Amino acid sequence: MKKTINNFSKKITKNNDLPAAHAMLYAIGMKESDFNKAQIGIVSNWYEGNPCNIHLNRLSKKVKSSVLNHNLLGIQITTIGVSDGITMGTSGMRYSLPSREIIADSIETVIDAHYYDGVIAIPGCDKNIPGVMMALLRLNRPSVIVYGGTISPGYYNGKRLDIVSSFEALGKKNACSISEKEYKNIIKHSCPGPGACGGMYTANTMAIALEASGMTLPHSSSAPSQSEEKLQECNQVAICIKNLLQKQITPEKIITKNSLENGIKLSMCLGGSTNIVLHFLAIAKTANIDLSLKDFQRISDQVPLIGNLKPSGIFLMEDIHKKIGGIPVIIKYLIDQGILYGDCLTVTGKSLYENVKNFPDINFNKKVVYSLDHPIKKQGHIRVLYGNIAPEGAIAKITGKEGNFFMGKAQVFNSEKEANQFILENKTKPGTVIVIRYVGPKGGPGMPEMLKPTSYIMGSGLGKKVALITDGRFSGGSHGFVVGHISPEAYIGGLIALIKNGDVIKIDAVSNTIDLEVNKNEINRRKKLWKTPVSKFQKGYLNKYKKIVSSASQGCITDDES
Repeated sequence: MKKTINNFSKKITKNNDLPAAHAMLYAIGMKESDFNKAQIGIVSNWYEGNPCNIHLNRLSKKVKSSVLNHNLLGIQITTIGVSDGITMGTSGMRYSLPSREIIADSIETVIDAHYYDGVIAIPGCDKNIPGVMMALLRLNRPSVIVYGGTISPGYYNGKRLDIVSSFEALGKKNACSISEKEYKNIIKHSCPGPGACGGMYTANTMAIALEASGMTLPHSSSAPSQSEEKLQECNQVAICIKNLLQKQITPEKIITKNSLENGIKLSMCLGGSTNIVLHFLAIAKTANIDLSLKDFQRISDQVPLIGNLKPSGIFLMEDIHKKIGGIPVIIKYLIDQGILYGDCLTVTGKSLYENVKNFPDINFNKKVVYSLDHPIKKQGHIRVLYGNIAPEGAIAKITGKEGNFFMGKAQVFNSEKEANQFILENKTKPGTVIVIRYVGPKGGPGMPEMLKPTSYIMGSGLGKKVALITDGRFSGGSHGFVVGHISPEAYIGGLIALIKNGDVIKIDAVSNTIDLEVNKNEINRRKKLWKTPVSKFQKGYLNKYKKIVSSASQGCITDDES
């Protein structure tokens, strides 16, 4: 007996009490025979204003063509995105993390309202990926993700460039280590075309994590945006979604505690962005899976850093594809070595191990990835710190190159703009702990990324001499001795709000502590004098967001009932 796969759409197409709905479906070009087909929402984060997203409509059309060839009805949908690179260091960056919620809400809305039977999601930039994943879990109908793919490297004067090169160039120019001409040429050549930022930054981090979690076809995360493999994936995904419909495999069957841990472990091994903490906490909450900061620290203690990838290393995602054969090769190695769970279900209908078992063994000679026997760092680079500054936790990204301990005097700023100006005027002294506060989920609002100040510090040659702490967050491109996600944040009276210039701050990435060396009586005195600052946002989306968003330690979600 033929299995019904249009279980949702038939509630409209087979309901004779909905003549207006049927009339509108005919108006969009459907034929009577199409009323028997399963309807697939093909959701992309396409828009022309960002290289990470500019090509997604082309991929979406390719997917639609493939879906139609497999006797399914594909309906293209677009949702929003925010370019982190373009908004970085501006007030527009406040919308970046909140856009994750809009993406999830919008996809849930259109798919559920129109009774589509399955979803193929095509994200590009950073917040696109967790946003679509959260929506797919809410909807819980057969779904698969096609990652838009990484950008190719740029070149200037024989050197490979990426987006972080342009940020760090400003610090170098201000330190007089490059000329104005070199500075402009670096900017012009950093981003040569479509695709997400090329290092192990947030978009690529989330893509590899969701491939390891089972939500994409093999190779999706490492196949470059303009590669033939990416176009082949768009053809293969139609077969995949039809199989998922027939077997009724939904995201809740794929996303489990073990599959999420696979994603986190792969990210840790390859030096991924700290943003995975926020996003996987939110994804886990959406899936009703118990995941906390303690799980991230446990995993970081268990797995070594083996990826020699930017920002702390030298290679890009394209090198994983071209030099060692893609992410499936790494996944196979980590399963064989007992790091990843190989028995987790994936969108292919097979286990993670079945997906990768026939791929070649990894080649360590290329130095893109090191062996577990000779890692770059014996433990993971993401550290969860606690102490009087962060009783609910903070996230550090320490690869070991920066050292594991820092003690210095605070230089406090109540905005990123003030800190950036201070750094660019070359006022920062070695031994300083730069404190940027009131940029948390509620205080920002929106918890903007601090790539500009970290890039300026690195570009100025102070990467090992200065630390930076914040209740904001960091770009996947940030590196140096940096600590973010400090909870509770300054806006709600966290201790970071009470730090003064000259206070001594101690950060220990071995014992995982971050403390203000000020006695309790003085802290209590300051607390009595502190008042909640007036937010600059009294209307609009950010005003709504700041009222309902959870803390960074809870993933900055907006639908928490706890």
